[in-house]
Amino acid sequence: MFSLFKIRPNLFPSRHVSKLWLAMLLLSGHVAAMSDQALFEHAREAYAKRNELSLTEDVSQLNKQQYVLAPYAAYWLMLLRLEQADNAEVQAFMTQYADMAFVDRLRGEWLKALGKKQDWALFFEHYQHFKRTDNAVECYALYGKSQFEHQDVVAQAKKIWFSSADLPTSCTPLFDVMQQAGVLSTNDVWERLRLALHDGKLNVAKNIIARLPAFGKNNIALLDVANQTPKLLLTNKTVNVKINNKKTVLKTPSFKARDDIEVNFYALDRLARTSLNDAVTVNQQLQSQWSQADAAFAWGRIAYHAARNHHPQALEFYAKSNQTSLDKEQLAWMARAAMRAQNWDVLLDAIGRMNAEQQQEGAWRYWKGRAFKEKNMLVEANKILGPLSIERHYYGWLALEELGNVMNSPQLQYTPSELEVTAIASQPAIKRALALQKLDMRWEAKAEWVWATRDFDDKQLLAAAEYAQRQKWYDIAISTADNTKQLHDFNLRYPTPYRDLFRAAAVNENIDEAWIYGLTRQESRFMHYAKSGVGASGLMQLMPATAKWAAQRMGLRDYSHEMIHDINFNVGIGTYYMRYTLDMMNGQAVMATAAYNAGPSRARRWVADEPLEAAIYIETIPFSETRGYVQKVMANAQLYAPRLGHLAQSLKARMGTVPGRVKSEVILVDAE
Repeated sequence: MFSLFKIRPNLFPSRHVSKLWLAMLLLSGHVAAMSDQALFEHAREAYAKRNELSLTEDVSQLNKQQYVLAPYAAYWLMLLRLEQADNAEVQAFMTQYADMAFVDRLRGEWLKALGKKQDWALFFEHYQHFKRTDNAVECYALYGKSQFEHQDVVAQAKKIWFSSADLPTSCTPLFDVMQQAGVLSTNDVWERLRLALHDGKLNVAKNIIARLPAFGKNNIALLDVANQTPKLLLTNKTVNVKINNKKTVLKTPSFKARDDIEVNFYALDRLARTSLNDAVTVNQQLQSQWSQADAAFAWGRIAYHAARNHHPQALEFYAKSNQTSLDKEQLAWMARAAMRAQNWDVLLDAIGRMNAEQQQEGAWRYWKGRAFKEKNMLVEANKILGPLSIERHYYGWLALEELGNVMNSPQLQYTPSELEVTAIASQPAIKRALALQKLDMRWEAKAEWVWATRDFDDKQLLAAAEYAQRQKWYDIAISTADNTKQLHDFNLRYPTPYRDLFRAAAVNENIDEAWIYGLTRQESRFMHYAKSGVGASGLMQLMPATAKWAAQRMGLRDYSHEMIHDINFNVGIGTYYMRYTLDMMNGQAVMATAAYNAGPSRARRWVADEPLEAAIYIETIPFSETRGYVQKVMANAQLYAPRLGHLAQSLKARMGTVPGRVKSEVILVDAE
């Protein structure tokens, strides 16, 4: 067994040894007096401050006391020592804690260190055991393989390359070697540059340009003009720019050299994002300057933005782009524009042009089946909708209804026994997960839980979900129950905590209790401390501005920001806002759900001139987050209704029809 703490003569000069040991003895006495939890918190603080000496003593004491979370303190110490620890020490640590959730994260950090040192023998010995997805590690692995001329390197590396993401620096040597060998072609570099520009990743694009000597320096400056004032660049012969803090007049790009063309494409794309009609007008004026292929590409970009903005000519613009290759998102929005126009032939054409992987997504299988059904091609429709109808998700429910079955309350196929639940609760990893949760180390707690349950069968998953629910760890209970394949318990997937509170709120605001549960399940999974990355808080994920606005409308003069964390207040304000959005949307629940997530003015903006099937309205919401949110909330509400004793109805009936746009629109102000 190795020692996590070794005193080396060169590390501690002799004149400091006595003071050091005195400090350690004093610290040891203080540490011994702490409770297990307090000692662990002390270790956590020591790690945050990178205090190796203090953390070492904490680890020793926690191990003596056999505290359930002692391995985490040892892990933190190993992370602090990783750069100076020898290979044998790291390997011994990973062997000792092989069954711990954190080992694979440690392995990843060690692999990066080994890759940086190009210790390929040891790297590949341990890389085969690495389970996580990490581009930095993957790039080191591919670079190492490239040294030995592995045949599969190029294809795997290009999967990483063709992305607009800002890739880790460990990928640079790999791409350097590939470019020098000619397997990363100049066209590959141009293609990734275009990806980055069209995804708005200007800094990433500029890094990619470093691999393109043919990209003029002036055009780098013109990219900033294209980003900030795209119409100015496209409609003028010269523009003013700053280069090295000096004002300079530059000619706008021509339509001949490739770097010029890419700057123009980028400007047109930026203009289409912010002012579609201007982009259409400008592009029509540029037709004589584009090549035929470039003109088709330009119309393809405009068509994409037109579809996302529900422009009535979106399909016309797509027709002008038929000589260019469309990417995944362009094809998805071509399909959405077609379904909004109920042009089933174009919808089938768009889906047919998708790659095999995209075609297998639930959305496109459902809409392909729907298109066949609308064309009265029932045999073809049923071949698609039949298999999809047994899948347990939004599109599966819709497919089932297309086949004529109204979804009733799901039958409970398996309920775990007390013995099974007790067996789960006794597992060390489950105990660690719960202990981490109680310390508000929620990320670590979930990681531990996922690791502990990774190989569970359906019965064990349901027993684990039942145990989590008893601990009021509702989000983990739901996600664990959701993972079953054959046996299910929908009481665990769709729990009903806070029933008295939600029932009272439903009565008070006169709204559907199933809708409240469906929305709250999606917002927070019933964890009252939940907080989003944008600052939403509580069971109903209220933004501070929304809560303050609603409190003022309700006449609550003593409102303070802290009240948002009170469960009763949070539900009261949340359901009041649900009622508000429902009133603003004239009682249309799908629109109200979209409004809750994205704001009332946006939800109203997305309606069509004529009444629209709600499923099509949802599918053509421009924001993918809101689109998925509304789908899940409505499917949740559908499943909650029978659980709450409400009459069963079809999902399509629950969602209804979204009314057409009226000429005299009500001016709405978002509460957010």
